[in-house]
Amino acid sequence: MLQITKEIYQVGGSGLTAQEDAAIYLVNFPDHAVLVDAGTGWGESRLLANISSAGINPKEIELILLTHCHFDHTGGVKALKQRLECQVVAHELDAQFIEKGDNQITAADWYNTELSPFTVERKLTKASEDICLGERIIKAIHTPGHSPGSVVYATESEGLKIVFAQDVHGPLNPSFMSDRADYLQSLKRILGLRADILCEGHYGIFRGDSAIRKFILQFMEGA
Repeated sequence: MLQITKEIYQVGGSGLTAQEDAAIYLVNFPDHAVLVDAGTGWGESRLLANISSAGINPKEIELILLTHCHFDHTGGVKALKQRLECQVVAHELDAQFIEKGDNQITAADWYNTELSPFTVERKLTKASEDICLGERIIKAIHTPGHSPGSVVYATESEGLKIVFAQDVHGPLNPSFMSDRADYLQSLKRILGLRADILCEGHYGIFRGDSAIRKFILQFMEGA
C-alpha cells in the first residue's frame, strides 16, 4: 500500500492488487473508513491485506464510493459488500447499468467477463452532494463525459485538498455512452477544484498545482 496522507492510502491498483485493477483508495477518518472504487475483484485477498496493513480492520469499511460503473472499478464490489457488509454510493446515471449488469456499458466485455449486478444504496442525483462522515465531509461532484454518471470525490486531509478523479484520461468510447462536450466541461470543473493532490485511476498520484494542471490539460488538448 502507498500512504498519501496520514488518513489516505492507495490500497489497490496495478502492482498492488490485480494487474487489471484501477486504483483503489482508502480514506480513514476518525471512526469512519471508506473505499474509493473496488477494482475487478481479482485481487481481493491482496486488497484486504493492504487495508489491514494501513491499520484498518476491513470490516470497518462502511462505504464504497464509486467514481463510475466500469468493471476495473466495480467488478470487486459485490464480493466486498457481502464480506464487509458495507454500502455503495454511485451516481444514478451509472447505477442503472451496475444494477442490471450491463456488460457493454460497464466495459466488462473488454475484460472478457461479466459484471455481477449489485445494489447501489445511495444514488447521487445532484451536481454536487456532501457525504458526511462524522465531522468530516467528502464532496461528490458529477463529472460526466467518460461515462454518463462519472463522479469525482473531494475532501481535505492534513490541510490539503484531495481529489479522487479516477479516469481523467478517458477514454471516450461510444460503447460507454461517452460524451466529448461533457468530458471537456468536466475536465474544466476538475481544474477549478484546485486540488493539492490528485489521485487518478491509472496514471498515479499528482501533487501540486503545476503537475496537476499539466496532467489534465494534456487530455483537454487531445480530446
